[in-house]
Amino acid sequence: MWTKKLTNLNRWLVLLAAVLMVTVYFMPMWYISLEAPQYPEGLSMYIWINKVSGGTQYDLQNINLLNHYVGMKEIVSSSIPELLFMPYVLLYMIFGAVVTFFLPRLYMIGLGIVNLTLVAIAGLADFWRWEYNYGHELNPEAAIIVPGMSYQPPLLGCTQMLNINACSLPSAGAIVLFGAVSILVYIIWAERKIYQENKGV
Repeated sequence: MWTKKLTNLNRWLVLLAAVLMVTVYFMPMWYISLEAPQYPEGLSMYIWINKVSGGTQYDLQNINLLNHYVGMKEIVSSSIPELLFMPYVLLYMIFGAVVTFFLPRLYMIGLGIVNLTLVAIAGLADFWRWEYNYGHELNPEAAIIVPGMSYQPPLLGCTQMLNINACSLPSAGAIVLFGAVSILVYIIWAERKIYQENKGV
């Protein structure tokens, strides 16, 4: 079964998945927001595949100011090495989808799903590690020190840290990647159904 050639429709769906992955370069992957009394309008930042940006022009600057008072490191894109190689990891995935378009075999779809799933798991684990380090490795000479307090944002959802409500949610890029994986899963299901129907003939 796994060596069977894809139907023409599913072959084009693979190319659609590749196009979706290309669009991830132009949209943020993750969204983090902070609500505090001193910033009633809220602060936010976006994590892209290759950079970190503020929701507005001064949001990232103000987030770093808050972080400075409690002893957290400054958040800058250049200090996050994962952002340097993640664009190339995604490029590898896109290349694999294009190769599958020209070599339309079902096992290539399975390989793509495995690769994307492993990258997603590794990315979430690394994101959690990054949040943990920022929230726990605090400057002992910070202006505000609360014994036993850490400032790790949640991986997914919202949490209260002192008087700050922090939320962390997937953004458009993560949703699009999930859509690309869903297309590949659908192809597996559709090809398996065709295979079983033909086998029963």
